[in-house]
Amino acid sequence: MAHPIIIIGAGLAGWTAAREFRKLDATTPVTVVTADRGDFYAKPSLSNAFAQGRAPAQLVSTPADKMAATLNVTLLAQTQVLAINVAARTLSTPQGELNYSQLVLATGANPIRIPLEGDATEQVMSINSLDDFSAFHARLTCLSSSEKESTQKHVFIMGAGLIGCEFANDLALSNYKVSVADPSSGPMSALLPAQASQHLMEALGELGVTWHFGTTVQAVNHAVRTDASEAPRLEISLSNGQTVTADMVLSAIGLRANTALAQAAGLACERGIVVDATLQTSAEHIFALGDSAQYAAGQWASSAALTGGRTLPYVMPIMSAAKALAATLAGTPTPVVFPLMPVAIKTPALPIVVAAPGPGTPGEWQSSELGVWQFMGDASRPLGFVLTGKNTSRRAEQAKLIST
Repeated sequence: MAHPIIIIGAGLAGWTAAREFRKLDATTPVTVVTADRGDFYAKPSLSNAFAQGRAPAQLVSTPADKMAATLNVTLLAQTQVLAINVAARTLSTPQGELNYSQLVLATGANPIRIPLEGDATEQVMSINSLDDFSAFHARLTCLSSSEKESTQKHVFIMGAGLIGCEFANDLALSNYKVSVADPSSGPMSALLPAQASQHLMEALGELGVTWHFGTTVQAVNHAVRTDASEAPRLEISLSNGQTVTADMVLSAIGLRANTALAQAAGLACERGIVVDATLQTSAEHIFALGDSAQYAAGQWASSAALTGGRTLPYVMPIMSAAKALAATLAGTPTPVVFPLMPVAIKTPALPIVVAAPGPGTPGEWQSSELGVWQFMGDASRPLGFVLTGKNTSRRAEQAKLIST
């Protein structure tokens, strides 16, 4: 019997790769190995679930067993892959050794955690999975029910990037007090023009979000209780000397590609697992996509030292990559071609759509009207755009200007 194609990871990348492959090949054995339960859910929904009143269980769109049955795959849930043997084409797990014909790494990314001082650093939470969100939701629900309903709970967020701002908006709409700290000068400053960042700061400020820019969190300690009836609180010390007391601390300072397995197996890794245009890693028969991948131009056959490229931690790149990979796995090597991929940011206080130019692209943001910015390159034509408010409906118009 032929060895199966094995996919490590049951997030959006892993399940989408399996689904796209099944569209082309209904019979080749496929095994999905995941350290969690394997339920299918949309990770972007984690950052706007509170305002929608959705509990963690309601975010699961398809249970794991139904996904496996529908796609005719073998699911090994709650199974940790310990090592990859590239030469033998095997995986080591606590349950035994697995042979593969082709291997797909969809191992995702891990939250970046910075070192902090204090006696309550273990209280700092990150949300990068449904399990993470469930723990956060349970703790916040417990806090909210521990005192009088009139007591507004305070969540302190580390990081004013995309995820930090989405959670800030969601929690503020859900009647939580929210504070955000970031070393930059404004929210999403690495992604937005300065004026758009300012508008977002003002819009979230009107919801009650308090900003602490140009500073970082240095320590998290248990706060001294002044009343025996008070629930435990946390004291956050900032690098600018300020101290803020809150009920919870959420770290949202970014993600780092999960390359541990790939690195241990000797695969080329930089910011992510380096893959060529066909999504092959530096080892034959091993591919990668999703948050763990670093997409590079060219192919290994023409350059044994292929490096560079970029990580694309968004939904649309996963869809494009999964379709190309499915064709390659089915026997037709297919380079992935990424179209223009605007990102809709879930900040209803100020809706935003961003189509950012590639990192290091020369040019500058320009605006001819309120709520519309274009990134103008050397050839005086737009290479990207940002739309805010009601102008988010004009994404097709702006995309056409870039593609022509």
